Amino acid sequence: MTYVMVDIEADGPIPGDYSMVSFGAVIVEPGLERSFYGQLQPISERWIPEALAVAGHSREETLAFDAPEEVMARFAAWLDDECDKRKLFISDNNGFDWQFINWYFHHFLGDNPFGFSSQNLGSLYKGLVRDTFQTFKRLRRTKHTHHPVDDAKGNAEALLHMKTELGLKIALG
Repeated sequence: MTYVMVDIEADGPIPGDYSMVSFGAVIVEPGLERSFYGQLQPISERWIPEALAVAGHSREETLAFDAPEEVMARFAAWLDDECDKRKLFISDNNGFDWQFINWYFHHFLGDNPFGFSSQNLGSLYKGLVRDTFQTFKRLRRTKHTHHPVDDAKGNAEALLHMKTELGLKIALG
């Protein structure tokens, strides 16, 4: 099983009505050397300037990004090349990140290589330390920049710390 830490940036709150602007993925393993980055053209005329500003892009920039079906096909191929047969999606906020990745895979490719489920890093940490008021974010080493590869890497660092320093029983590469 391969854990894939994912982070997305979007120009609004939901897929379909709004667009995923970019996403990053990192294979969770020591060294964190295998990553993917995609930038996607908008799929909708709707966008929220404040949401897009978080991603650090203008609307004009996003219009020049790659076609979503091409980016998702490249991501699927990368997952096939880099992962064991079973791929496990995990993110800081899987309620947000998962909805976009899942929708885009199904909409543009007809299938999601991750299957039908995802895991939430924050919930995993809260269970590990047995305290719902705690956050894992102090365990990141890479600065949270809203560049999705940086953010996925920082979250992967936190998961590796949970395993090596806090005793989380998890099979990682």
